[in-house]
Amino acid sequence: MAAALLSIVGLTKRYGGLVVTQQLNLAITEGETHALIGPNGAGKTTLIAQIQGELAPDDGRILFAGADVTGAPTYKRAQLGIARTFQITSIFPEYSVLLNIALARQAAEGHRMHFWRQVERDESMLGPARTAAAEVGLADRLHLAAQDLSHGERRQLELAMAMAMKPRLLLLDEPMAGMGRLDCAKIERLLGRLKRSYTILLVEHDMGAVFSLADRITVLVAGQAIVTGSPEQIRSDRRVRDAYLGN
Repeated sequence: MAAALLSIVGLTKRYGGLVVTQQLNLAITEGETHALIGPNGAGKTTLIAQIQGELAPDDGRILFAGADVTGAPTYKRAQLGIARTFQITSIFPEYSVLLNIALARQAAEGHRMHFWRQVERDESMLGPARTAAAEVGLADRLHLAAQDLSHGERRQLELAMAMAMKPRLLLLDEPMAGMGRLDCAKIERLLGRLKRSYTILLVEHDMGAVFSLADRITVLVAGQAIVTGSPEQIRSDRRVRDAYLGN
């Protein structure tokens, strides 16, 4: 197995007397798609927020590419290669698809946010933005305002913005939430292509997509990882069926 890109050691997060992450240990290996599943309230999004740096843990460590990033701010983690998308969006609705992606690229390089017309003329930002747009199927939408995209296309844009940051790890928090069957299938196919090039930590309630995409799955219940294994192992595990999947 490849070396761990992300290692979580003894992570704990409390809100008063409520413990939402309990002494959690987790390793994401380079190149894998690792899914995080569990019932509502299990602590999945809270864990993603701690990895990204939006929330600080009360105990434990987060190691990324061998460096301890537990206390690092969000922008620093982004520069190191951790990109989060979907549940929390930073789209500028009135700006074009191309400019939104270019601004994400600029932010990842640590530049100050210049006036957007300067970015619009900067080919070092626009070139990677066009590439990312093409990867997610938005090459023909570059000059459309983000606010004019469909719900599914906005998800594609959010993913392109994350990819433009040249991430080593993509944190995808419920990428199919609120989408119809056809859009879900489209995003699942897209992620199936992208998993060949990126390490992905996926939080998703669509179990069909999870079992299709994931190389390994960790099941969270009440902030604890009760089991990690292959999709086949998770599907047949009695604890998982009792806690989440049912029959």
